[in-house]
Amino acid sequence: MERDKVFVLGIDLGTQGVRSLIVNLRGKIVAEEKEGPFSSHLEGEIFEQDPEEWVQKVEVCVSKVLRKFADCGYSPEAILALSCDSTSGTVLLVDKEGRALHPAIMYNDSRAREEASFVNSVAKTFCDKMGYRFDPSFALCKVLWVKRHKMELFEKTSYFLHAADYLVGVLTGEWGISDISNSLKMGYDLIDLQWPEFIERELHIPVAKLPKVFMTGEVIGELNAYWSKKWGCPRLKVVAGATDGTASFYASGVERVGDISSTLGTTLVIRGISERQIKDPQGRVYCHLHPEGFWLPGGASNTGGECLNHFFPGIDFSEWDERVKNLPLPTTLLVYPLVRQGERLPFAHSQARFFKVGQEKSSLEFYAACLEGVGYVERYSFELLESLGANPVQRVFSSGSGTRSLVWSQIRADILNRPIKLPSTPESAMGSCIVAAAPLLGGLRSAAQDMVTIVTTVEPRPQEASRYEEKYRLFVEECHKRGYC
Repeated sequence: MERDKVFVLGIDLGTQGVRSLIVNLRGKIVAEEKEGPFSSHLEGEIFEQDPEEWVQKVEVCVSKVLRKFADCGYSPEAILALSCDSTSGTVLLVDKEGRALHPAIMYNDSRAREEASFVNSVAKTFCDKMGYRFDPSFALCKVLWVKRHKMELFEKTSYFLHAADYLVGVLTGEWGISDISNSLKMGYDLIDLQWPEFIERELHIPVAKLPKVFMTGEVIGELNAYWSKKWGCPRLKVVAGATDGTASFYASGVERVGDISSTLGTTLVIRGISERQIKDPQGRVYCHLHPEGFWLPGGASNTGGECLNHFFPGIDFSEWDERVKNLPLPTTLLVYPLVRQGERLPFAHSQARFFKVGQEKSSLEFYAACLEGVGYVERYSFELLESLGANPVQRVFSSGSGTRSLVWSQIRADILNRPIKLPSTPESAMGSCIVAAAPLLGGLRSAAQDMVTIVTTVEPRPQEASRYEEKYRLFVEECHKRGYC
């Protein structure tokens, strides 16, 4: 196989829009496109999007990237595999023909608080086995909410799917298929590889309404006739994908025990590699399963790049980053940059809120303090993982759109007091390309090793790291004062 002449397509269905990449089996990007933003319905704890809009923008995005690919002199017939990723915990209700019966209930929709409490009460044995607790963000809690509050709709639903599953159904015409990564938050048993009995017995949710689960990187079907003809890809296999955080993990360059990945997108997602399962009775950390047998302990915070879009709408982030270089750091502030109520990592607290200690001298200082705040959350999360028995963090790799900011990476490296390694393409769409290539390159680890290139290592600065050590401890104290941990 000539790796320079064989290509894969990755589709990242994110919170704000869709991104697609076409790369060869050496990880070289030949074409890339994005489309968005998506419209959202936000009201209190409700966060919904229209899945039909997703499909429309995916169609536009992929069509555009294929035209770019053709302009480079390639035939779409050279693209042999495709994989999709999307937000973790997002739930869709579809009928047997795949028609969406309700807007997508998004990953950080928090209406299912009472349902999460109930699931934890009836699934204690399962939670002890898997080492995590159910959170309102988990897909299974949202399904139970639908059953309790919209019973007629529940009965009409043929399948409860995740966002990536929905896109796979649209592209293949095969409905009711998922992967081990997305299915974790639906309650799938990653040890025995089956839906646990409590879902049907205690929650009275028929497992027939839940999808069939494939390993990430496993071929699950082919592009259906409509899309195959439209895009000119007659040999395109569709490969079981992952959540966006897990896809970014694969794109980050992690490869051995002790490595950890931080994905900095709308939210901050951390994930490490462990030879053993890590259990957290408080549910802050959960373990994904690597298809080759490793455990991937980690979790997701509600902080991340969203705070910048919220507090600084419409600004030129690269320009502000340049201005931050002239600020004395650390800032005089301590900021926990939550946009909405509730936190999942490094602590689970439904009442956690934004806080700011100190008074900024300028909006620029507040901006820098938000960058620092995410870095403090990141370090706190690393320390939590280690306290639960994960291997000590040896190497930090980072992916996600936030890593485009070298200023932010430098601040984070200083706070962590560890080098941060940045791959050439630190995004979920690249992770989906790696997953798509797994059947062609002998597995997921082999694909990642062949396709990821580390281009920059951001070293911590000793003086700044020393000053951030004190500021970080004050940040932790402030969290304790508020009863968050």
